[in-house]
Amino acid sequence: MQKTILITGSTDGIGLETAKMLLSQGHNILIHGRTPAKVHSTLQLLSEQIETDNLSNNIQGYIADLSDMEQLEKLAEEIKTNHHKLDVLINNAGVFRTPDPITTSGLDVRFAVNTVAPYLLTLQLLPLLGTEGRIINLSSAAQAPVDLEALTGKIYLENEFQAYAQSKLAITMWSRELGLALTDGPVVIAVNPGSMLGSKMVQEGFGVAGGDLSIGAKILSQLALEDEFKNASGKYFDNDSGKFTEPHKDALNREKSEAVIKAVEGILCLSFIAK
Repeated sequence: MQKTILITGSTDGIGLETAKMLLSQGHNILIHGRTPAKVHSTLQLLSEQIETDNLSNNIQGYIADLSDMEQLEKLAEEIKTNHHKLDVLINNAGVFRTPDPITTSGLDVRFAVNTVAPYLLTLQLLPLLGTEGRIINLSSAAQAPVDLEALTGKIYLENEFQAYAQSKLAITMWSRELGLALTDGPVVIAVNPGSMLGSKMVQEGFGVAGGDLSIGAKILSQLALEDEFKNASGKYFDNDSGKFTEPHKDALNREKSEAVIKAVEGILCLSFIAK
């Protein structure tokens, strides 16, 4: 059955490879990127794939800087205007190293893009996802205890790897809590798609070529579509070991997880599951 799938950060890296893979399977793909140029070139690339493979898919492009929550809200509204249903949301966009680590609102860009933005986008698009949809959130093998003052922009973490690792634990924590809260669906799964895969982020951040991106794209596609994962809401999949496993122990601590969600919701001035 043909699905409509939104993949954030899909103009390069694992996101783009996942888009290609899902497109080849006949699904409608909504591409997202930070700049018009990147989105345009990606749409051209995927259009060539459609023509080569004789596909008839509808691909669309959306533009938003996910470090800017106003742009993110406009993105969500645009998607809701153009689509009455969304089958899968893959929150893939992520930041590790950047020359501009502080957003205009005073947040560390790692927390803004990797943790806060996907939470807001998820909540905004829940009506389109319904009970049968799936939300796949990109976590990482790098997970570190979350400093709530760093998350909320009250202090700045000089160590960029620490900021990244904390942001990835934070998204893992709220993925678990949201998955448990949405008892009727949609499914929410956090995933480490594979360590040190050859994305631009890995190449720029660590100075290495990295592994085969299709490793990550394959597991994202499987989690998004295959029946064996339809009852896995709130779980964490570690693709390094190829199975569901326990994330960092803080993600299993309800009190700490609720504190992270409360902090995120405080940034966004909303309340969904934090009390």
